Amino acid sequence: MNNIVAIVGRPNVGKSTLFNRLIQRREAIVDSVSGVTRDRNYGKSEWNGKEFSVIDTGGYVRGSDDVFEGEIRKQVELAIDEADVIIFVVDVEEGITPMDETVAKLLRKVTKPVLLAVNKVDNAMREKDAVEFYNLGLGDYYTFASISGSGTGDLLDALIDAFPEKPEPVQEEVVLPRFAVVGRPNAGKSSFINALIGQDRFMVTDIAGTTRDAIDMKFDRFGFEFNLVDTAGIRRKAKVKEDLEFYSVMRSVRAIEHADICILVIDATRGFESQDQNIFWLAQKNRKGVVILVNKWDLVEKDTMSTRDYEEKIKKELMPFTDVPILFVSALTKQRLLKALEASVKVFENRQQRIPTSKFNEFMLKVIEAYPPPATKGKYIKIKYCMQLPSPTPQFVFFANLPQYVKEPYKRYLENKIRDNWDFSGVPIDIYIREK
Repeated sequence: MNNIVAIVGRPNVGKSTLFNRLIQRREAIVDSVSGVTRDRNYGKSEWNGKEFSVIDTGGYVRGSDDVFEGEIRKQVELAIDEADVIIFVVDVEEGITPMDETVAKLLRKVTKPVLLAVNKVDNAMREKDAVEFYNLGLGDYYTFASISGSGTGDLLDALIDAFPEKPEPVQEEVVLPRFAVVGRPNAGKSSFINALIGQDRFMVTDIAGTTRDAIDMKFDRFGFEFNLVDTAGIRRKAKVKEDLEFYSVMRSVRAIEHADICILVIDATRGFESQDQNIFWLAQKNRKGVVILVNKWDLVEKDTMSTRDYEEKIKKELMPFTDVPILFVSALTKQRLLKALEASVKVFENRQQRIPTSKFNEFMLKVIEAYPPPATKGKYIKIKYCMQLPSPTPQFVFFANLPQYVKEPYKRYLENKIRDNWDFSGVPIDIYIREK
């Protein structure tokens, strides 16, 4: 197991900038508005040949009525529990504030190593100003500037020395599939993940847009193992008012691009709206496997036809790509969550499926013989050979004498026949016609 480092402190002292520097990627959103980081954001870092995991936390606030700040407080306390070493970031420009003293009081009770890191020290005068931080009662401090990176080397040396001794991992790390949980704001994505893992790993409030970063975590329960990604809700461009929300949308789009499977969570009480459709097509355009979860199903008044009618309505919106698993779940009551997991894993397996060329030809050539491509301009099209391409997503090539005359309707016919005989549910298929 890697050592875990938690970066804590009051809002807007530069925790996320330090986090980004440590993992060498612009992963956490950084903004001059305090309270940007709301969830625990995880990343990996390495220094002097030692790997460790880093947790970026929201700013610690006590005595606030803000619903987010109350949740951030819980998140910071959970991060401190998870960590082996804690980096407490303070700001030399503002000196010791009452909030810093509150955090220091909390950390003095912790038995784990705490490194006091004084940020924004980029000249000799500020180096002198940092002396006052001895008053926090946490011993020596380390000065650095997270934006320029000066001083971070000394901080990291001290961090490596503070790690408890752990046995070296024996097995090599396996690259796990990535399942991104996507959807509109407030559809219940974080609640769905929290219900799956059985703990409040992500902040959940009834205010849309609580999750602002795309956050990875390893999921290993019920016999399933993969990386689960919680993403910020994706809104229409017209609704993206602040820069911060723009970054969140971009982070979600990037999460879709880097995922293998997209679990699209929609709000049953609102129906399958145009933005849900846009997210679906974004995943489909990127050739990702898709599972649709209709969340909050416990809040919908139902009759015997409800699920079927609802499913038909969604599939009508998804035409022509209708071969997608649709499950009706409730993150609150944990209804059908395991089925949702099983469906997601099955779609991943479908996406990895490889059909032997001999079997593929044996079936598809009979299909083509029974219903050949229609003749165009008096010319007959003959397809004599076909195969699956060795690509990451299902792609099939058919070799014909006149490929330019094979139109889209016939390609859809071939796709439907492939789907009828092999299970590619939830996975986009590409059909290519090439000259033999």
